[in-house]
Amino acid sequence: MSKIAEIYRNVEASGRDEVFIHLRPQAEVENDHRTALAADGPLAGLVMAVKDNVDVAGIPTTAACPDFSYIPDADAPAVTALKAAGAVVIGKTNLDQFATGLVGTRSPYGPVRDSRRPDYISGGSSSGSAVAVALGFADIAIGTDTAGSGRVPAGLQGIVGIKATVGLVSTEGAVPACASYDCVTIFAADLATAQSAMAVMSAVAPQRQWPADAPYAAPATPRIAIPDTLDGLDDEWQAAFDAAVRQAKDAGFETVPIPMDDFFAAAGLLYNGALVAERWDAVGAFVSTAGPDAKLDPTVAAIITAAGAYSATDLLRDRRRVEELRRTALAQLEGCHALMVPTAPEHPRIDEVAADPVVVNSRMGRYTNFCNLFDMCAISVPAGTVADGAQFGITLLAPGFHDGVIADLAARFLDVPSTETWPESGGARLTELAVFGAHLRGQPLEHQLTGRGARWAGPITTAPHYRLYALDTVPPKPGLTRVEDGGASIVGERWLLSPAALGEFLADLPAPMLLGKVELDDGRWITGFGCDHTAPRQGRDITEYRGWLAAMA
Repeated sequence: MSKIAEIYRNVEASGRDEVFIHLRPQAEVENDHRTALAADGPLAGLVMAVKDNVDVAGIPTTAACPDFSYIPDADAPAVTALKAAGAVVIGKTNLDQFATGLVGTRSPYGPVRDSRRPDYISGGSSSGSAVAVALGFADIAIGTDTAGSGRVPAGLQGIVGIKATVGLVSTEGAVPACASYDCVTIFAADLATAQSAMAVMSAVAPQRQWPADAPYAAPATPRIAIPDTLDGLDDEWQAAFDAAVRQAKDAGFETVPIPMDDFFAAAGLLYNGALVAERWDAVGAFVSTAGPDAKLDPTVAAIITAAGAYSATDLLRDRRRVEELRRTALAQLEGCHALMVPTAPEHPRIDEVAADPVVVNSRMGRYTNFCNLFDMCAISVPAGTVADGAQFGITLLAPGFHDGVIADLAARFLDVPSTETWPESGGARLTELAVFGAHLRGQPLEHQLTGRGARWAGPITTAPHYRLYALDTVPPKPGLTRVEDGGASIVGERWLLSPAALGEFLADLPAPMLLGKVELDDGRWITGFGCDHTAPRQGRDITEYRGWLAAMA
């Protein structure tokens, strides 16, 4: 049985009709899958679900409101990129109507149930996308995230959700919720698959460019901020977070408790203030003129209608307040490489949400709502289970454009191989640096790299045209020189860092060290450490050892 046939058999047998709003005919998906496999792209053959507020050409976009439906002529850029890389769309998934909610129940197509415990919510608003991945109906799924919609369902479904810095993935072709803060996100069952998909999405039509000084990894012993008190968690959920903290420490993280008051204050502003006016701007005209048969969710309609009452002055006031809170909150992270929080504080039952839809939904965003307001990036990853049987997840957050740092930390937390992080192939501005001595891993000057957010990218070997000399410096280091005859291949390491970090190296480089192009054994030339041509006269030739570590040993 083919992969596609097995998925469709499982979808039919599952009784989970609420997951998809539109499921493509099996024969069409089978044909696309064969074509994608033959093309052999980086995501060849991965099955992709798409949240139904993101356009897929020829398939209605409803945003979970049938009367709002339209058929787009073109894919959203994120969909185009993933399809070009070999992913195959299986269908459009259910969501909280107009992406307004974190519960996954606010839809005329039915509440999306938890993948393991059907009496419980899936989390939203990207509910169908997360459950499609958790149930194996898709390898990857597109979500969106304004208040946590790309993270809360990931945490509750035991999968990975990546929310990049605002603007790194194009939101063109996505129905706006709050346009200033909306993000297109990705779900996958594992971190490597999620990173591969995010790299592809972010490389096409980003709305913001990577800065020249972005960091791309954390140091060997990173410092992670954690909440000093766990507001909103019962004893069992606190125990689950405590276990995640122990897991982080086992991974080599240092933890630093910080107060979360300013983060929570901003989280409250997203729905309980004028920022919600952007929801009126997005779909208010439709909601205000829709008839009684429009199948508007009453809670969503009430939120959007109330949003129309705010003035421009109200909005400016609350944006100033957000900026004040952002400055004071992020000051709490000074000296830390990330913030680790529970992705969700609880896992409500569907009937609990029905009984109190606004208050329960508000609680679900306790640890997520502030993220996009503060221009932070985030990754939600599984972190075991709670004693009551719920899936538990943690989210790693960092300031904007520190996406590579939290991707690095997520891999370490999960103890999975991380050959590269998604920004490295997703359009980030990176430079390569070859090192051969005191900057090697474990050597005295490694901190000059890791302190600038550099990422170790593996061992290298030069072309056989170099000689290596032990120099009389503090700390001891070698000097590499290129020769016409009598050279050898020298072992070193390749690091990736920002252009600004490389510029700092060049500005601070002590004599007799130089930066220049070094030829590798595969024929490539990359920037690397060398030395002034006069330095070897005072040094000892150690070329016979083919590398600094071997010479020291």
